Amino acid sequence: MSAVLPPPRTGPRLLSVERLTRVEDGERLHALLWRPGPGWRMVSSAVLGGGIAERAWVLNAQVAHGYRRTDPERHLAALARDAGAEGQGVGLMTAADVSAPGRAWDGGAEAVATAGIAVRGWAASVQEGAAGPAAPGTINVVAALPVALTDAALVNAVITATEAKVQALVEAGHDCSGTPTDAVCVAARAPRGDAEVHSFAGPRSEWGARLARAVHRAVLAALPAVAQR
Repeated sequence: MSAVLPPPRTGPRLLSVERLTRVEDGERLHALLWRPGPGWRMVSSAVLGGGIAERAWVLNAQVAHGYRRTDPERHLAALARDAGAEGQGVGLMTAADVSAPGRAWDGGAEAVATAGIAVRGWAASVQEGAAGPAAPGTINVVAALPVALTDAALVNAVITATEAKVQALVEAGHDCSGTPTDAVCVAARAPRGDAEVHSFAGPRSEWGARLARAVHRAVLAALPAVAQR
């Protein structure tokens, strides 16, 4: 039975993404670019710009099925540069079509998700892990909070977003926790002046709860178009 969630709270939009299109190796591919500019700290598992640092943009780029390049970090940086992104940023990739992402917001928290679930399963598996990166398939989640978070809270936000993603998958009827290449990026304001810096982002904290609801709805919205892939 699905949980009964409170209605979404609305407010000013943070995640205003640009839709980009390019032709690569004869194939028409899409990308999403968010350029919030300076003043943001991001935590990410992305191949480009991962970790915790101040970042100025986030690119979620579709690549061809059977992607074989061995320099994805350089590839993503070039795509961002070609799109006019400046400074340091975060680059995610996926073989899924990103032209119609799932979007949701709740009380100031926002999330954008894209989903390709052809290769999916549970995180705890009897299979041995591979030494190198898996081919992109991927549920990518990008979320933004209009408040500052400590480093620990940023890590906590990644856990919260991941739990919300898994909840959405299970509620949508998928017997899995994700794909081998899922990636996440959570952005929060850089501390400034005497503004509060929040120490918690778990699912029962003020901002963690809003983040969880936004990610949950965004992933649910991203799944239907790809459910049969």
